[in-house]
Amino acid sequence: MTAHNSATTPAPIAVDGRLTPRGTALGGTVLAGLGVVAFSLTFPATHWALAGFGPWTTATVRAVLAAAVAGVCLAVERAPLPERRHWAGLAVVAAGVVLGFPLLTTLALRTTGTSHAAVVVGALPLVTAALAAVRVGTRPSPLFWTAAVAGGAIVVGFALWQGGGTPTTGDLFLFASLVVCAAGYVEGGRLASVMPGRQVIGWALVGALPLTVPAAVVSLSAETPHADAQAVAGLVWVSLVSQFLGLMVWYRGMAAIGVARASQLQLAQPLLTLVWAAALLGEDLGALTAPAAVAVLVCVAVTQRARG
Repeated sequence: MTAHNSATTPAPIAVDGRLTPRGTALGGTVLAGLGVVAFSLTFPATHWALAGFGPWTTATVRAVLAAAVAGVCLAVERAPLPERRHWAGLAVVAAGVVLGFPLLTTLALRTTGTSHAAVVVGALPLVTAALAAVRVGTRPSPLFWTAAVAGGAIVVGFALWQGGGTPTTGDLFLFASLVVCAAGYVEGGRLASVMPGRQVIGWALVGALPLTVPAAVVSLSAETPHADAQAVAGLVWVSLVSQFLGLMVWYRGMAAIGVARASQLQLAQPLLTLVWAAALLGEDLGALTAPAAVAVLVCVAVTQRARG
């Protein structure tokens, strides 16, 4: 019986120095992929929101609305307060994905189009994997890094061609957003191995309320909203999906398959964003879209199979 089980049971996968069942790894990949789909709509939704709300209002109100939903969820499940040793990590998550990334990207999108912003987003997996190697001690294989760099180069090259962008003030905001977002991803992925992903982002959102609520009040008074239905829809998406639900499944997926490997799924995010930009914003996509998408997805597949 033992020999039969060992012959038929799929071998576990090495994830960040530990063995993970293949079923768990597959589920983690699906969850992380859902997070990427949610994130890919963030820039188009932010573009909608900015048509009716100021940048500071968009960034702060989204955090407050997401925190309200997260607080209800935490109360319903009677989630215990995080242990004191996890507070510093949650502060990094809050600074990165609740405050820093939303604000910096929103400020950038005032003058930068979604296709140009996708240039910088294409580098996020590489920054995340590099920080993960330092923070949690991951050591991806040379094949992993080769595929990741190749995928990043394809994404950046395609987005530059599509947007025809040159370095601007918006780019500086976007480059800064990469660092803080990657730090939030790495720390959130680490915390999601000891608490549910929904609690990681939930407590980060709730913990940031002493900053986000006053900032939202001031922003609403300084930036008079002129919102229509589309602007409200954009704000609702970035608040509930990008800021909470997407991060919830993303952190759970990272806990299952590892920070570096999950981050490489984001190689497909810029191209998905360009698809949404064409469908929702009417941006014109060139003939290279399909070939570039296939090339990037091949790189993603290679990174998922590469062993650390």
